[in-house]
Amino acid sequence: MAFARTCSVALVGVEGVVVEVQADLEPGVAAFTLVGLPDKSLTESKDRVRAAVVNSGAAWPQKKLTVGLSPASVPKSGSGFDLAVAAAVLGAAERVDPRVLADIVMIGELGLDGRVRPVRGILPAVLAAADAGYEQVVVPECAAAEASLVPGVSVLGVRSLRQLIAVLADEPVPDEEPDDLVGRPDPLLAGLRVPGTGAATGMHSVGAAHHDPGHDLADVVGQDAARTAVEISAAGGHHLFLEGPPGAGKTMLAERLPAILPRLSRQDSLEVTAVHSVAGLLPPGKPLIDIAPYCAPHHSATMQALVGGGSHMARPGAVSLSHRGILFLDETPEFSGQALDALRQPLESGYVVIARSAGVVRFPARFQMVLAANPCPCGRYSLRDDLCDCPPTSIRRYQARVSGPLLDRVDLRVTVDRVTREELSMRGARGESTATVADRVRAARERTLARLADTPWRTNSEVPGRELRSRWHAVRGAMDEAERSLERGALTARGIDRVLRVAWTVADLKGHDRPDDTDVLLALQLRTGVSRGASMSIGALA
Repeated sequence: MAFARTCSVALVGVEGVVVEVQADLEPGVAAFTLVGLPDKSLTESKDRVRAAVVNSGAAWPQKKLTVGLSPASVPKSGSGFDLAVAAAVLGAAERVDPRVLADIVMIGELGLDGRVRPVRGILPAVLAAADAGYEQVVVPECAAAEASLVPGVSVLGVRSLRQLIAVLADEPVPDEEPDDLVGRPDPLLAGLRVPGTGAATGMHSVGAAHHDPGHDLADVVGQDAARTAVEISAAGGHHLFLEGPPGAGKTMLAERLPAILPRLSRQDSLEVTAVHSVAGLLPPGKPLIDIAPYCAPHHSATMQALVGGGSHMARPGAVSLSHRGILFLDETPEFSGQALDALRQPLESGYVVIARSAGVVRFPARFQMVLAANPCPCGRYSLRDDLCDCPPTSIRRYQARVSGPLLDRVDLRVTVDRVTREELSMRGARGESTATVADRVRAARERTLARLADTPWRTNSEVPGRELRSRWHAVRGAMDEAERSLERGALTARGIDRVLRVAWTVADLKGHDRPDDTDVLLALQLRTGVSRGASMSIGALA
């Protein structure tokens, strides 16, 4: 009996399980049996592996071949096991030394000609291998940069099975002729983005706002209150609701929000990159995402498109694609009520758990939500004039499409009024630029991180209310007005905690050691939308 084993990784969401791939050769009628709960694409690897081995110049063993994937109780899916299966078969056939294979993790799909193709989820798979104690990983050559992001792991990128055999057998490594791809996309990358899956719907190129000089806050005319709310939202990670007529600047403000967010930390970058790797949305030539993503799905998106799902194994939705970034829902009342209410759980927990018959998947989903809505179906309803023709019942029905429990989880609510003729005609009255605001946001976040250094939280929006009330108080008497609003029913218990969170962010922007009464009044005004005499000028925060 001839036996060999190597390892690969089975992904469940963005979490991986190391799978031992075992190959056993016995005398008998030539046959190839694959066991261990493989799915359809993995079962078809028998034909891919056989053709790849033969076309790579190695002999296929004419014996009874059994390949087992252990642990057998874990469902395995995808074509990323091809490379490990081929190596285990060659080890059992003694084409390579079986002892060399035992401590190597191999991830990659094989073409019939022996070329090694990339698969989704390389980064989370290598992270899982590193957590399990493995130090050597073999991946497709074009995915080696992504795998190398994991510290403490030696990565070997191979272009073909022939190259892998040569490395394992300590033979000269052959040179593979590159394809003539002038004017054509790389066919090896074709499977990473499947047309029609909807995975990239509403997904702007990651970091576009950081590199596009056309997206600058200075372009937004007027809207001091909304600009203040955007800055506070960025500094504290608070959710934001912008309501106003069409053309007032709601979308402009939302699109400029990612540019004032600080760059992601190393840990956050790995989390975001892992999600986008599973979804097949990593930018070409940039394996590590180090700036906040921005996702803006259309209002026709289903609940599965927002929170994740799928008929077999769940895929990440918009809330996970915007992890550590911005989820912008334009025309919020036009979204399905069921889809909007499905956001309530990830807003509180920071992750999504999706149960399917094939298993339970957990995706990270700690995002900033920005909602934008018109005040009525025609969009012209305002307390300042009577341009709206909508009946009162229609206005109430339209505004009720966004449920109260969802709005209760939004820290900042701002009315964006239409721009006046005087504001448009004023010359030299441009607001502060993105760079200026981003500097203040960065300084405020540094103050927050210093205060929360010994805690698991990094932004004011993440701090639980009980911790705020017990450890981080406002100045004595500063919360009196907010507590009176609670007694009148204008605020819920959750709402008063969120007022204190926003007040801490305002204090961090101003450089205060603790929130005072002006900080709390501004937070309360932005929470309730009721004017309380607090200054809404962006310059007041400098």
